[in-house]
Amino acid sequence: MLTIGRRPLPVVGRARMYVCGITPYDTTHLGHARTFVWADVAARVLRHAGVPVEVCRNVTDVDDVLTSAARRAGSPYDSFAAVQQFYFDRDMAALHVHPVTYEPRAHTYVPQVVALARALLELGHAYERDGAVYFRGAGVRERAGIGAEEAARLLAEFGDHPASGGGDPRRDDPADVAIWRPSAKGEPGWPSEWGDGRPGWHAECAAMALTTYGPALDLHAGGADLRFPHHAYEAAMAEAVTGVRPFARAWLHVGVVRVDGAKMAKSAGNLVFTADLLRHHPVGAVRLLLLDHPWAADWDYRPGGLEEAAARLERLHAAAGRPAASAAGERAAVRALLDDLDVATALAIAEEEGGQAARTVIAVLALG
Repeated sequence: MLTIGRRPLPVVGRARMYVCGITPYDTTHLGHARTFVWADVAARVLRHAGVPVEVCRNVTDVDDVLTSAARRAGSPYDSFAAVQQFYFDRDMAALHVHPVTYEPRAHTYVPQVVALARALLELGHAYERDGAVYFRGAGVRERAGIGAEEAARLLAEFGDHPASGGGDPRRDDPADVAIWRPSAKGEPGWPSEWGDGRPGWHAECAAMALTTYGPALDLHAGGADLRFPHHAYEAAMAEAVTGVRPFARAWLHVGVVRVDGAKMAKSAGNLVFTADLLRHHPVGAVRLLLLDHPWAADWDYRPGGLEEAAARLERLHAAAGRPAASAAGERAAVRALLDDLDVATALAIAEEEGGQAARTVIAVLALG
């Protein structure tokens, strides 16, 4: 049985996995890649254990950051998103990330967001004001274990500007977030009973996940930087509309990639692009680099790590070609992978035991 975050995740039948995908406005960088490679490994470990896995990885192609990037490029937002999505899919294939079962795009799920907003209004978990629909967010930060000051900072950072910080004065509470927002001229917009508008980010993921899987998930994956507000509000909206808790039985919050202590981000100007690394290094070495630290830990990228990963990859392949040291090696390696995705222990066993243990680890981690 797989454990995630030291909690067992028993599965009867299929495992339903939702992965927060990209907002397609720029090329895939190493921070993106780390999240999606770890999510891929989680699904591969479950499959190796005999569990059928369905993976839904969304595309957030309705987003103000994307709209702004498309406007700067002189392109319609949907055409711009489609081009960036092509590059992302190419990078995922090059990284040996297994094709997903479902890949919903936010712009095709607007009616579902409208339905979500309508239901939350009817249940009293939302209110409408001047063409906007707001989710009542009281209690969300407490459930996420976030202090009031930190919550306000993160809400502002991700575009959910609290009213106390000069944001939308129509909100009843600074913790409330938009499910539906009115669209100005030149912004993407769709009709609704509250007027033309567009979905809020958290509502998009809630609607796509609920439509794909119903009221609950087995495993939700995404970057640790999305824990609050995005994942917290997504789960709160889903639970409010369905009455089913928890929305996700387990969370795979993958630590962020840093450069010289700063989070890798376009705004920081410190991006390392996946395609650039793959032009000069084997895919197995790049995956090994991304898996060389516990999934929940933040990690500092340094170029020399790739040479170290390539050298270790060679040792693993050499170990796979020699006779096994013991019959129990493969079982021990698989147990390590099932134990909170303990890749470090599995790799150490594979190198020491060799033979089938090394071949299994290479195959499950897609390092070949």
